[in-house]
Amino acid sequence: MVVAHQPMKTDLLASLRLIADPTRLRLIALLEKDELSVNEIQEVTHMGQSRISTHLAQLQKEGFVQSRRDGKRVYYGLCEGSQAPDTQVLQLALKAGHTLEHFQADSINLGRILDRRQNQAKLFFNQVAGRFDRRYGPGRSWQAFGQMLLRMMPALDIADLGSGEGLLAELLALNAKSVIAVDNSPSMVEYGKRKAQENGLPHLYFRCGNLEDPPLDDASVDVAILSQALHHADDPSRAIASAYRILRPGGRLLILDLLKHDFSDARTLYGDLWLGFDESELVQWLEGTGFESIDIETVAKEEDPPFFQTILAAALRPASA
Repeated sequence: MVVAHQPMKTDLLASLRLIADPTRLRLIALLEKDELSVNEIQEVTHMGQSRISTHLAQLQKEGFVQSRRDGKRVYYGLCEGSQAPDTQVLQLALKAGHTLEHFQADSINLGRILDRRQNQAKLFFNQVAGRFDRRYGPGRSWQAFGQMLLRMMPALDIADLGSGEGLLAELLALNAKSVIAVDNSPSMVEYGKRKAQENGLPHLYFRCGNLEDPPLDDASVDVAILSQALHHADDPSRAIASAYRILRPGGRLLILDLLKHDFSDARTLYGDLWLGFDESELVQWLEGTGFESIDIETVAKEEDPPFFQTILAAALRPASA
């Protein structure tokens, strides 16, 4: 059962007072494209849920926003028809909203959200992942699932850029055609070489080099991976461009990194040069390099301070490139 709730129009002065607030302007500009749930708005803007709900309630009270319930979700959209606010006031609010500093990033993130709605497979994966730890089952673990999925992976040439000691590279080498692990620390590279030999992984190779110019030939790998490495790069956009260079046409780039955060101690504790990244920032770098089929998703959220969130970005080098 879908029930729409629509507020009554209000007076002009109250409307002008309402749209003087930048947060409410931001929400109005965001809802111009499509109706959204609070969770979706939170994912786009990274604002707190209570803050979003408070401003939506004010916008709904004054006649700018209407809501409807669909199952367990409530969706918000701009009022239309006889219930809509004064057209000139609404257009003024939208025009002002388009000038906000967050508008471009919000538009990019909104595009990802709307695209994801069409991807039922991803939604199903998230639902399965959410159920995984609810009930204990002997022998059922992410580690076991991961090992099984690795063995289903086709034999590919893979570059693990910023590999550290090579934990991920070792796993990938179990079934890959070859894995080239690149790190800028000679001691890490020597350690990785020794572990690869001890573990009998002849297709795992370690090379010393940096993310911005990895020592790999052009168009030499099928997959390039930056796993929690991009925030250590002096120039992340150059690192992404280098990944594009080493990928074969049709090759895939995978980036695992932190969502932008404000835990400044990460610079001294972990040597991070960047405090994570906005999804929109990554999209702009990837598009500017020439990647296509770009998809970015939050894949993990820590429950303890500083509440780091992990994002996964996937992109393809065009097959014709």
